[in-house]
Amino acid sequence: MARQVDNSRIIVKKFGGTSVMTQGDRSRIRDLVLLDLQKELIPVLVVSAMGRQSAPYATDTLIGLYRQIHQATNHRDLDLLMSCGEIISATLISATLNAAGLVSRALTGFHAGIVTDNTHGGAEVLAVNPEYIEKLLSEGIIPVISGFQGISVEGEITTLGRGGSDTTAALIGEALKAQKVEIYTDVEGVMTADPTIVENATILSGMTYEEMYEMARHGAKVLDFNAVDVAKRSGLKLVIKNSSSSFAGTTVTDRVLDERVLTAITSDEPWTQYQLENLKESFDDKGFMDELSRRKISIDMINFFEASKYFIIDSRLEDSLDEALEALGIAYDKRKDCAKVTVIGHRIHGVPGIMRRIVNALEGNGITILQTSDSSMTISCLIRNDRASDAVNYLHQAFDMEKNEG
Repeated sequence: MARQVDNSRIIVKKFGGTSVMTQGDRSRIRDLVLLDLQKELIPVLVVSAMGRQSAPYATDTLIGLYRQIHQATNHRDLDLLMSCGEIISATLISATLNAAGLVSRALTGFHAGIVTDNTHGGAEVLAVNPEYIEKLLSEGIIPVISGFQGISVEGEITTLGRGGSDTTAALIGEALKAQKVEIYTDVEGVMTADPTIVENATILSGMTYEEMYEMARHGAKVLDFNAVDVAKRSGLKLVIKNSSSSFAGTTVTDRVLDERVLTAITSDEPWTQYQLENLKESFDDKGFMDELSRRKISIDMINFFEASKYFIIDSRLEDSLDEALEALGIAYDKRKDCAKVTVIGHRIHGVPGIMRRIVNALEGNGITILQTSDSSMTISCLIRNDRASDAVNYLHQAFDMEKNEG
């Protein structure tokens, strides 16, 4: 019999690849669902493919299988194959819940009502229709949704790009007007730096959407920035936590913690720096940018002057950019093997001396700053990538971030 669903009790729970790998992992998911039900909450699950690269059903493994035969990157058939990893996870977790006496159903992105454009490999979501999910919930059935995928307006399976399962969870949470979205991963929460780089990195109990967005955009792998965008526009609370721990994790909302200067430090690589110098007055800026757009080359850390241009690109796009520059007859120099280290915080431009401390921490330890850029809450420094880990540690120490428990 159908029942009225109180959307304020819906909790969307997204489980990453390392949280669904083994039957032990899936049993922990079952226990978390049972705990929600005991609290009279309504769980809706979103899952990633099992494991990481080299795991049999991981997305990277499936891509590797395909590219042994064909190198196409944005292809309809490749999307079809990549979507299988999440579907396998969803069916196994649904089976685990059903075996425990619960009533569950595995769903594809199509079943979940996620409609996209026709782009393969990184589709844009056009609409989310939660009608079928709501029907299941009204019948007491727990949906287990395959993340990372949707259905195009032409009826083709599409994928949402890296981090797409996070985005799926946020979109479902928004469409259902859920109480919150919980992102389960293999760390206790968002930390002041990557704990594999900085041993004394600390867990942040709370942060803003903007801070989380900038962390994700500048290399932090804990959450996809598209998911943060969705959460921010709908005021949806995000909680990042560990499925193997009872730790409260990190809550992401619009609440600003004014007392801390910096929130986190990230590093991202590989980047290649380009230098276009001694440009003539006749240099066609529009034609240059149009060619980059045509080739889908995004540039970052941009410094454009009348007679020179400096910027960086993802190193994987070097060949395409070199080809474009040579076709346009533009001379250039480039510096390979670079990393971008970024400090992030709401008060970064409201406290004097931040840049001085950054320069002292890096240059004072023999790390040359090749280029800088900034925004309202970030300062990024381009350095050689063999010093990236050192740079993050020196900055973390210079700003006493091991004491940052905000």
